[in-house]
Amino acid sequence: MSSTQLFPINSISPATYHHRSINLKNGRFFIPFSNFKISACVNVDVRAPDLGKIGFGAVSKEVMEEEGRVLVGTYARAAVVLSSGKGCKLYDVEGREYLDLTSGIAVNALGHGDPDWIRAVTEQANMVTHVSNIFYSIPQVELAKRLIACSFADRVFFSNSGTEANEAAIKFARKFQRHLHPDATQPPTEFISFSNSFHGRTIGALALTSKEHYRAPFEPIMPGVTFLEYGNIKVAVDHIQSGRIAAVFVEPIQGEGGIYSATKEFLQSLRTACDDAGSLLVFDEVQCGLGRTGYLWAHEVYRVFPDVMTLAKPLAGGLPIGAVLVTERVAAAINYGDHGSTFAGGPLVCNAAIAVLDKITKPGFLTSVAKKGKYLTEMLVQKLGGNSHVKEVRGLGLIIGIELDVSASPLVDACRESGLLVLTAGKGNVVRLVPPLIISEQELDRATEILSECLPVLDGNKLK
Repeated sequence: MSSTQLFPINSISPATYHHRSINLKNGRFFIPFSNFKISACVNVDVRAPDLGKIGFGAVSKEVMEEEGRVLVGTYARAAVVLSSGKGCKLYDVEGREYLDLTSGIAVNALGHGDPDWIRAVTEQANMVTHVSNIFYSIPQVELAKRLIACSFADRVFFSNSGTEANEAAIKFARKFQRHLHPDATQPPTEFISFSNSFHGRTIGALALTSKEHYRAPFEPIMPGVTFLEYGNIKVAVDHIQSGRIAAVFVEPIQGEGGIYSATKEFLQSLRTACDDAGSLLVFDEVQCGLGRTGYLWAHEVYRVFPDVMTLAKPLAGGLPIGAVLVTERVAAAINYGDHGSTFAGGPLVCNAAIAVLDKITKPGFLTSVAKKGKYLTEMLVQKLGGNSHVKEVRGLGLIIGIELDVSASPLVDACRESGLLVLTAGKGNVVRLVPPLIISEQELDRATEILSECLPVLDGNKLK
């Protein structure tokens, strides 16, 4: 049984800081420090030499050349070597400053160098960093308790990344169906995913990822996945009712796919159909979850709740972690030895995650994210909306996409040269903005200004 695609090509829209200068000598890093002031993320005063237009110098060039000799060539990296950061700013090895609207691909929710996060990491590192899951550890239990207290879930499984979380969800869904149908010779084993989906790069999660160019070099991958049009209720319900579906995987807001938001009707239809058929509903909130929408969980916007939710990116503020949140009904199907991980849920990363979760769930934090997201969207529409290449500004909270009628790469490159870091998404024609959740309106103003100033590159014009 192979993966099948059943959808048309088109998708729906819906303090003191020490700056480091790095010199390479014989492969070693020598790091002298020079002081300059930074007063939080809102107002940064950096006293550094004027190095002119952002590019890269001798140190950056050497690092890039060394990278090309020693690392497997899986990444088409931007031509910048980052060495330090504070708040919503990053600095390269030559001392140039960048306003960061990438957050390490929606990871650094608290920005760079958050003092509470640093305290949590250093205090735990001074106690114990890793013990494996052969033993109990307090931070893992405490983090699980917090996640359960603020979600639909009854139990948690920890992993090391988003793709690992989705791999675990695949296994849990298959095991759940065997538990639900103990006498069946062929319980439901298939999966539904959707157009423009991205669930990871390991072999099971990759099978759920719709972009063929990600999957094709590694065929054959896990069989039994059907791709349906994101948002098409009738087609989805019909396939769920086939009786072959172990689980439906869906992102409430697609990040990598182009910042497409589901509708309440679509998610509610999936929920009802899964309940009727005995299939599990899995929400992948690896990118859109944990405060990015202005809600703690993206699905709260729709008031539709899953059986399983996968998390990762922002949870530990920059350290590798993933989590699978499940109901008791799902957890009851999982026994000792059914799944596991050496590193997952270690004391260090869990203590960091507790610091992140505690800060994001403080009163007023999510309200501020929603407010800033609305402000950014309005500013983008105002400043960019009149440009003929800008087709749509969409998103929720601080996950925003600017859809263009041309490739976004020239604009992303021009922004970087002007000191602004942004991402692409979709078919390469969407500018993706996922800044730290702590970003200020002043910084959003500056980001919008740079984007507006760089728009002429889409016409092939030179910037002033």
